[in-house]
Amino acid sequence: MAFKATPLLLARKKGDDVGLAGAVRRLWSGQSWEAQAQRRSVALPALLQPYGAVNRALPKSSPAALRRFAETPVARRAINVIKDRIASLDWQVRLKRSVRPEDVENLEEKLGALRRALEEPNASDSFRSLLEQVLEDALVGGFGAIEMELTGDQTQPFRLWAVDGATIEINPKWDGEPGSARFAQRTGLVGESGQVMLADDELMYLRMNPRTHTPFGLGPLEVAFETINSFLAAHRYAGRLASNAVVPYALWMGETTPEQQDRMLRWWQDEMEGTGRVPILSTEQQPQVLRFAAGTDADLRLSWQEFLIRMVANAFGLPPMVLGLEQDVNQSTADAQSNELFRSAVVPLARLLCEHVTRDLFAKRLGWREFEFVFNELEAPNELEMVEIQTQLLAAGVLTVNEVRAMRGLAPLVAAATP
Repeated sequence: MAFKATPLLLARKKGDDVGLAGAVRRLWSGQSWEAQAQRRSVALPALLQPYGAVNRALPKSSPAALRRFAETPVARRAINVIKDRIASLDWQVRLKRSVRPEDVENLEEKLGALRRALEEPNASDSFRSLLEQVLEDALVGGFGAIEMELTGDQTQPFRLWAVDGATIEINPKWDGEPGSARFAQRTGLVGESGQVMLADDELMYLRMNPRTHTPFGLGPLEVAFETINSFLAAHRYAGRLASNAVVPYALWMGETTPEQQDRMLRWWQDEMEGTGRVPILSTEQQPQVLRFAAGTDADLRLSWQEFLIRMVANAFGLPPMVLGLEQDVNQSTADAQSNELFRSAVVPLARLLCEHVTRDLFAKRLGWREFEFVFNELEAPNELEMVEIQTQLLAAGVLTVNEVRAMRGLAPLVAAATP
């Protein structure tokens, strides 16, 4: 893959005033900015590409098939269970543990600016709608992507846009500098506009299951690709069989002529089929029914479909219970499986997102390394368990009241002044 250096990227060298350090200096020194944050990546690039085009430069071998499988009932249920749980978590922006509040200048203003910018990432999205798009791409193909641009506004220092991760290419020769070109987006347009160059500190790229032999991640839906394909084939066959589109038997009429068979067939279709009347046959030999299957629910391959659903659940790290398999579930195992769902499927992806926002957005793009983004409800899968844990830590003297309030996203208590 060939990367072309644009004038903007050439200007963003180490020490240049338009780079990261210059952005922070201008942001808090009160200097005027002529240009506001403008999105450089293209929204919905798949709509710009001709239908049925071949040899398109895409990082994933089958993004169209992955998107299509993501719309099937079992896969959609697995994706929504994880995505909706993370998107509905309460979150906060706070100081890192190693940073003291008195060492940070304009602390309250910066915290308010970060909170405001995340709540309103761009003109059309809320933080939840932005998050759902990125989590969807991460779960489908392991390629969640967010474009980050500085605004120069002290009250809202950045803008964020969700990017179609299937169109993002990665530069294998990236030199490790934040201002160097690391990503490129294929827009489907002709000419220079067909490739949008993005530096390392301009794009947040979430990789699930990172590996050493490829720069791309591996999403759960990719792992379940063949399983979902097999499940759809079995489901379609069972649907045709149940609707009598596949007849599992035949009628043997003995030694009859083709004319007699045609007359019998026309009589059955015209007089008997669909009427509910009892057919009366008068033949020298009794007709014989030849069955090609057992004629029971075993012909629907329900056990095979159940096994495939369990494999899909395994690919997403979910208990089969959440995908509708409740045969082995009782009150005691349901709670254990719910905790397993939270810790094995929700927590890892939520922490991955927190780390990317903290490192890529706060540290690399803004240069504010003293702040971090966290979800408030990752310690326990339910509110009651979290309260019990925090109460025990308070009673043991491990945490203070203000530390617990900070964990829950609340302001610290101010002691009353003594006369």
